[in-house]
Amino acid sequence: MAEEETDEVPKLPPDARLESLDERLDRVQRREAEKTGQGQGDTGNNAGRLIANQLVGGPLGGAIVGWLLDRFFGTAPWLLLILMFVGFVGGFINVMRISNKPRGNPDGRE
Repeated sequence: MAEEETDEVPKLPPDARLESLDERLDRVQRREAEKTGQGQGDTGNNAGRLIANQLVGGPLGGAIVGWLLDRFFGTAPWLLLILMFVGFVGGFINVMRISNKPRGNPDGRE
């Protein structure tokens, strides 16, 4: 056996073509992110999560505030029901606003 035998793979010199390809890919990704209005780490699932948060958070927040106000004023369950309904309406309005946002050119042409 050889004395200088190691498990490491010798490092190859950097390939200019790969570096050029990486730079071009970065430029294209930045341009696409700017065009669609998304950040670098945006995966596209944010709209779905945002819609779910609006549909759950609006009524839940309204119900919690309504329950607290009902306990304070002694009007149970009326403020809970009214504010939960307001939360539903607000959530649906926000969902409509999210779904009507322009998402860029669907066919990919500029």
